[in-house]
Parts: sequence; structure tokens; C-alpha cells
Amino acid sequence: MAESTKLEDIETGKKTSQCRYFKAKVLESHQANQINDTIKESFDEKSIVFTDDSSSYVDISDYVKLHFSEKSNEKLTKETLRWIHITISNAKRNFLENYHKIKGKYLQMCLNEFVYKLNRRYFGEKLFDRFVIAAVTGL
Repeated sequence: MAESTKLEDIETGKKTSQCRYFKAKVLESHQANQINDTIKESFDEKSIVFTDDSSSYVDISDYVKLHFSEKSNEKLTKETLRWIHITISNAKRNFLENYHKIKGKYLQMCLNEFVYKLNRRYFGEKLFDRFVIAAVTGL
């Protein structure tokens, strides 16, 4: 399960072609109850969620402000869920190059490392300062 946020200028409303923050979680199954539990712990009640039209996502609207569900097609893949597909592909490539074979119990840790690096790719010179703040405050 993966989630991303597109960059948007608050003043102008202009969206960039980049994805800013990303979350990912390894699921044991695609059953609705496990997905619902993940939604409850991962999303804010004010979130807006776009998903494909999987039957596992029937209850998401109970936990978030808005849930848009579309049947997967070429437009949805290229526009709305574009960064999800790109990031999952990059993660798979990264895992194959670095780890070759990952046991299931380590998959979430490897995914966490990949997402950590991905979310901090624009920090540049502020990376160390952000690390110190996170270490001191426990964020």
C-alpha cells in the first residue's frame, strides 16, 4: 500500500510535476479489514484519497474526508496514480540491485529505508539540521 503527496504552490494553486512525500506499507493481504486498519493509523480524517477500483477499498470513505475510486485505465495510471507507479518501480529496482533477495520479515524495513531517502531528496544542505531536530524532538 502506498500513498503520495504532489507539490502544490498554496498561493498560485500551481501543481508541480514532482511528488513530495511518500508513505508505503507492506500488507499481509488485501482484505478490507487489514486495509481499514492501515487507513485508520496512517491517514488523517481530513485526507483526500484517490484509489483504483479494488473491492478491498469499500470502507475507506468511513475514515477519510473524501475517497475517489476509479477503475484502472491508462489515464488514471499516467496522471492520478503516476507517482505511485513510478516509486514502486524504483523501489523494486533498488531492492533488486542492493539486496537481491529479501525475506518477508525484512521487507518493511527495506521499504522504510527507501521511503526515508526518497522523502529527503530535496533537503540538500538542510539534511543534517533536519536530522538534529528530529533526533532532539523525537519526530
